[in-house]
Amino acid sequence: MPLRHRARWSCLVIELVLLRHGESVWNAEHRYQGQQGTGLSARGRQQAKQAAEYLQSFEFDAIVASDLQRVTETLQPYVDTLDQPSVHVDRRWREIDVGTWGGRLIAEVAAEEPDVVEAFARGEDIARGGGETFRQLRARVWEAMQAIAHAHVRRVLVVTHGGPIRVAAAAALGLPVGAEMVLDPPGNCSLTTLRLDGLTAYNVPTGMDR
Repeated sequence: MPLRHRARWSCLVIELVLLRHGESVWNAEHRYQGQQGTGLSARGRQQAKQAAEYLQSFEFDAIVASDLQRVTETLQPYVDTLDQPSVHVDRRWREIDVGTWGGRLIAEVAAEEPDVVEAFARGEDIARGGGETFRQLRARVWEAMQAIAHAHVRRVLVVTHGGPIRVAAAAALGLPVGAEMVLDPPGNCSLTTLRLDGLTAYNVPTGMDR
């Protein structure tokens, strides 16, 4: 299935509401995370509480989440407000894998591997640290989006990471693979909303950054 085309979703799916996790300890320390990493920082826990309050104005038919700790901790305050919470954990919504870069300071990597960092900044789709490319990330996120589409639900909360949100938004906009790099990285605990006919909101703050 060509990834450059808009999603051909079931007519029953109205929207996906994508929430990025709150600030993690490694975010605060300016470290690469990928599929490694820590739980939330104190600021991230406050962001998660504010996001939970913000989400009270929504009604969701389903909740889907990455399995990584920073996502689990972000989702918990919202889950605590629900009478009968049910969360489907889907590893396909994990952050892009940055391999050996995980846990390393961003400044340290820039100093030790400047050619790779500069190539990525130019838009080259490089598997940083021997991990994944954005093309690979987009393929698995596309599969996860299709799984939601086939679940016959109307509005779904997806709690995930910046990379998956960028490639999901690019798919909704019909951008070719690689063009997701033109989108700004989503902020911590921001919301992005995708509908059948494309992107309706991107990187909307839910708390202290509003």
